Amino acid sequence: MSDLDLDPTQLDRYSRHIIMDDVGPEGQKDLLDANVLVLGAGGLGAPIIQYLAAAGVGTLGIADDDEVELSNLQRQVIHGNDDVGRKKVDSAAEFVSQLNPDVDVEKHDLRVRPDNIEGLIDGYDFVVDGTDNFQTRYLVNDACTLAGVPFSHGSIFKFEGQITTFAGGDDSPCYRCMFPEAPPEGMVPNCATAGVLGVLPGTVGCIQATETVKAIIGKGDLLDGRMVFYDALNMEFDTVEITKKADCPVCGEDPAIDSVHDVEYTASCAIDVTHESDPEISAE
Repeated sequence: MSDLDLDPTQLDRYSRHIIMDDVGPEGQKDLLDANVLVLGAGGLGAPIIQYLAAAGVGTLGIADDDEVELSNLQRQVIHGNDDVGRKKVDSAAEFVSQLNPDVDVEKHDLRVRPDNIEGLIDGYDFVVDGTDNFQTRYLVNDACTLAGVPFSHGSIFKFEGQITTFAGGDDSPCYRCMFPEAPPEGMVPNCATAGVLGVLPGTVGCIQATETVKAIIGKGDLLDGRMVFYDALNMEFDTVEITKKADCPVCGEDPAIDSVHDVEYTASCAIDVTHESDPEISAE
């Protein structure tokens, strides 16, 4: 593949990628051909969307059903004052179009639920989870793991963040290998009740975007089997290993979960439940 596969404007726009041996025109073409789904256009989603669009990810799916609020602007950097009251997917898509016309945005104005997530992730090369609740986190893990779609996980709380990537290989763990079920309801408050340092999601989201780009171009070591813990208050990064568990209910040797419909995604996200209801799961 030669530089001629990119037009003159693209050669200029992505020149800092193209001159890198580990990216080059081939890697940039891979980015332009990639399809990435970002779940959530909020604190984490904002820097993820911003940097993936700038990098030239050709098709960017954005899923969120929320509207921009004034309190979002402290950290959700792709939205502005004039966007308050607008749908986040509309505000995000407009931001992307102004930043990079090479990127096609697929807007998904919806709540992520067990009855739509399989169709939602279908056709995407990589999923980036920027949601903020355990129910959605487990739903994304189960759906992506079962479908063999690699995904990035990130979460934030006050001054702390955590990031990992689940590549979906034979030796790759999943989120349930580390946390088989969610903690009891109310034990871990969300950002709306506990607060979050405004710049924190920028760091965590940028690491998620970095993992996404590396996965697309096939360079470097992903955080597959590792989780990074970031303490912004003390400016410390720690890494712990995540071991694939033989008894994992999703990716283990004898999995109990064959479908997202095997789980009621409320409270503990446990598997020994009935399915009389179909609760909505927020993708904020």
